[in-house]
Amino acid sequence: MLERLRRWREARFEARHPFPGDAWAEARARLPLLGTVPEPDATRLGHRAWRFVHAKRLSRHPELAEAIAFDVPARLAIAAQACLLTLGWDEREHREAFAGVHEILILPDAFHRRVEELDEYGVMHEYDDERAGETSHQGPVVVAYPDLMASGGLDGFNVVIHELAHKLDMASTLDADGFPPLPGDLDPREWHRVFTAVWDDLQARLEHGEPTPIDDYAATHPGECFAVACETFFSAPALLHDGYPALYDLLARYFRQDPLAWSAA
Repeated sequence: MLERLRRWREARFEARHPFPGDAWAEARARLPLLGTVPEPDATRLGHRAWRFVHAKRLSRHPELAEAIAFDVPARLAIAAQACLLTLGWDEREHREAFAGVHEILILPDAFHRRVEELDEYGVMHEYDDERAGETSHQGPVVVAYPDLMASGGLDGFNVVIHELAHKLDMASTLDADGFPPLPGDLDPREWHRVFTAVWDDLQARLEHGEPTPIDDYAATHPGECFAVACETFFSAPALLHDGYPALYDLLARYFRQDPLAWSAA
């Protein structure tokens, strides 16, 4: 009964909002990341992104109203990067995962936040943090325009995926702690073990002045470790696989996707 209702709703939506095939093709052409997704996954991603565009608010800061085009391909490109995270999940799982996503807001530039952090010795530190993006449990996903424009490639950086990964993370504890709700076939102990090993390796490399396999921003907080791992998993899968194969395998099972195979398709 529920499946029939879901299909009826999808058919009704498609009748009211015909899928813009040409705009989706242009969105894929604009972003190399979207172009790597093989069929039939790419078609499913396009339709899911199209529904996302209508279900969520995609907005610009007033200063950007005349500076950037916000046409259908641009909106689809943003939505598709978000929906890439849940492409391997069924429709119910996808909707539940993004239930806390109401708006993606684009700001003209990076922004600053005053941050207070308690270190391991109980000392409180305050500092100004420059951010390319920001999100909260029920608040908007905020991204800086320059970083949005730098996303969508195959270099491991993607501010949309990064911030939406925080939304997935927050679904369990309302905080980005690197431990999102897990499917029944993933053991939380394995999740903790794999991410702890990555975290410890990152800390050790930084302590010795060595380069890190993934962006060293992952070493600043467990929640950032998860988000950086996610954006690397999708936009530079070989980098993550070579650096942390156990983490790549864990995320492949979590997302039920294998981006490393897309380039070979």
